[in-house]
Amino acid sequence: MRGNRDSIAHLSEAGLGEGAEPSLGTRFLVFPQPPFVAGYEKPEVVWLAPSAGRILAGPADNRMYVADPVEPKRPYALPVLPPYRGSLRPPAEPGPDGHFDHIAPSSPAFLSTHSYACARRVLDICEGYIGRTIKWFFEPGLSRLEIVPHIRNWDNAQSGFGFLELGESEADKATSCFALNFDSVAHEMGHLILLSELGLLEGNGKGTDFFAYHEAIADFISLLGLLHFDTAVDRILRRTSGNLLINNELDRFAELSDEKQIRSFNNSLRTRDVGDEVHDRSRPFAAGLFDCLVEVYQSLLFERGLSDLNPRRFSNLRQQMAPALIETNLRGSKDDYELKHFASKAALQEARDIVGECVVRSWLGLDPDYLTFETAAEAFLEAAERGRARPYVGQFEDCMQWREIFW
Repeated sequence: MRGNRDSIAHLSEAGLGEGAEPSLGTRFLVFPQPPFVAGYEKPEVVWLAPSAGRILAGPADNRMYVADPVEPKRPYALPVLPPYRGSLRPPAEPGPDGHFDHIAPSSPAFLSTHSYACARRVLDICEGYIGRTIKWFFEPGLSRLEIVPHIRNWDNAQSGFGFLELGESEADKATSCFALNFDSVAHEMGHLILLSELGLLEGNGKGTDFFAYHEAIADFISLLGLLHFDTAVDRILRRTSGNLLINNELDRFAELSDEKQIRSFNNSLRTRDVGDEVHDRSRPFAAGLFDCLVEVYQSLLFERGLSDLNPRRFSNLRQQMAPALIETNLRGSKDDYELKHFASKAALQEARDIVGECVVRSWLGLDPDYLTFETAAEAFLEAAERGRARPYVGQFEDCMQWREIFW
């Protein structure tokens, strides 16, 4: 069987089939949200950065590969680490044009292509923001990330030294493999990418926010990834008529949104409101980043004549605007919004990238052994000062102060 273990050796020899378009990347099918979520029943065609023909059977490339075990596999735990040494199922094969979008959700190989595509897409996004290749933290011991797309009877997903493993939800095995959940894959990739850029702790992390910060960033990277799907951005904006401030009205926003990532940032939590458990503690900082994204989005709408609301009138737009004021300033008919949809979409995508760049470029200014949410926010503001987010630094600072990241 031609497996993915030796495929990397043939990357330089890979030929392109007739009709290949290497400059455009490689096509895959990806569900922005799990297919059981209403409105996301069909996958979206996405382009990954490697040229057609550079991603080989597996899928596999020079950064990551899929290993789909034949026999039941136990999740990795020290001292057992990749590579997997058991028998593997036949690798997913590219089409003659070098693309993988011919592999449909009904195919046995789809979990492999989908999990790979989700992981690779998140890496592509973060490398685009940071402007260079991200070197894995587990190099040189391991040169590539191993993706195990499906571990049966294991209700979890985990990442670690050279691996990303995906189980299945016990609630509904027919539809809830974590390999089909972009959010789950993106969250784990967020941990791997942050470890690779920020580095490992030398101590035990006591007295720092290292672990809580990891959770906040992994969640936010998942959100950034979601906002790179046309399907998701179109649905979010059309259902809210372009008004992301509707998340001040918690129940109404939950009714409108099926996107778990968006709902998870929809809170008014400050530092005083959470405990020491890392996931709980991460929520004000993650929500503060979302506040910053909404501030930029709303500012761009105002600057481009798409909204009458000037966000600079408020020290914290999302938290200070009462529902009545939202209705007065932002509510229009669906028909009115449709005329602005594509301009609003462009504004949201630009806001996404402005804030995304600040987040990933802030990591250079952080020391994992001395990391607190305050130092992380300071590094975020410094990154904003150095880039195209500079006009919004004051708004970012207000958002972090309201969340009590700064005292």
